[in-house]
Amino acid sequence: MTATEGIKTVLHPVSDLATAKAMYTALLGIEPQADGPYYVGFDTAGQHIGLVPGGGPQGMTTPVAYWHVADIEAKLAEVTAAGATVKEPAHDVGGGRLVATFTDPDGNVLGLLQDK
Repeated sequence: MTATEGIKTVLHPVSDLATAKAMYTALLGIEPQADGPYYVGFDTAGQHIGLVPGGGPQGMTTPVAYWHVADIEAKLAEVTAAGATVKEPAHDVGGGRLVATFTDPDGNVLGLLQDK
């Protein structure tokens, strides 16, 4: 069994990026480190909080917590063997960062993230 490094990334689908950016800036007390028309990201207290307009290409409808792992394929195999269903297979989102999502037996969406 492979260990996780915990939840360090949470992505939130938003309907109005400018309004969400202002609210999260006020909540977190910092300016975003990533600020574009398709994604706004904040790094604070060892966590990354991302805002995804319209749920992005993956069609998120609720926040998704990403568990950081050393071996994404091994962890996907472990969770699917234990009853999870892969929703979005592991893929590179830039800079060698791999992400994947799966659903638990109750349909909750969870994410995995592996950095180089």
